[in-house]
Amino acid sequence: MATIIVGYFKRLGEDLRRDWQLYLLMLPMLLWFLLFLYKPMEGLQIAFKDFSPFRGIAGSPWVGLENFRTLLDDQIFIRAFLNTITISGLGLIFAFPVPIVLAIMFNELQSELGRRFSQTIVYLPHFISVVIVAGIVINLLSPTTGVVNLILSSLGLDRVYFLTQPEWFRTVFIGSNIWKEAGFESIVYLAAIAGISPTLYESARVDGASRWQMMWRITLPCILPTIIIMLIIRIGNLVEVGFEYIILLYQPATYRTADVVSTYVYRTGLQGTQYDLATAAGLFNAVIAFALVFAANRISRKVSTTSLW
Repeated sequence: MATIIVGYFKRLGEDLRRDWQLYLLMLPMLLWFLLFLYKPMEGLQIAFKDFSPFRGIAGSPWVGLENFRTLLDDQIFIRAFLNTITISGLGLIFAFPVPIVLAIMFNELQSELGRRFSQTIVYLPHFISVVIVAGIVINLLSPTTGVVNLILSSLGLDRVYFLTQPEWFRTVFIGSNIWKEAGFESIVYLAAIAGISPTLYESARVDGASRWQMMWRITLPCILPTIIIMLIIRIGNLVEVGFEYIILLYQPATYRTADVVSTYVYRTGLQGTQYDLATAAGLFNAVIAFALVFAANRISRKVSTTSLW
């Protein structure tokens, strides 16, 4: 065993001497990870303690899983968790395919100028601040001056108070997120399409295949590994919903369908100063996310040859 350890450090030393420039380039990233991702993990102890800011983490009494029991008995937390899964699940169903479709559409455009113009138009919303996007949505859906309600009124229909009715929140949230992010997310699939060998399309043309057939028989199968990897990542983010955007859009009237785990943590921890419960909720969320990624990766590895690890 000692020989193996000595051999390992010997090889590591040789690598460092040979590629020290590469390791030097990696150093800032490693420091960032250590300072901002690994060091804060020390605070996870709060989830298992009756935390008091005055006593500190070390001085607060250990309560084990009591905070998690309190969470699971809290109907507001259960509602927030179910809302998180519901909003993310609907986003997976309706939003995930849109970037794939956009990438294929861009690839099928014959005019280079038309392709660049359309890509620029759909990429731009990604670079708009979420605060501005929320302001645009609020103004568009305003019951008195909003364009949507003005159109409804001109058609003789009743005005709809979209942002105060719980049943409309998920539609507004998911729809506006698709508008903001779908174009930028299509870049990944465009890169995958660019990697497809042109000889495949040339052979298909010689065989008399139409563009529609080439899309189904060549483009989609070739980018399938990329789609699977992105799907695994998306499944891992099922318990993560855009916190800032929801905070900007929701209000007490829409808590029934809009309140998610991240907003629950915000209200409980920062506003309610129940730091132990908030930390427990965040840790619970992280464990569920890890389990989802692990399960999705394992299923993908069994069904196909593509997986994250």
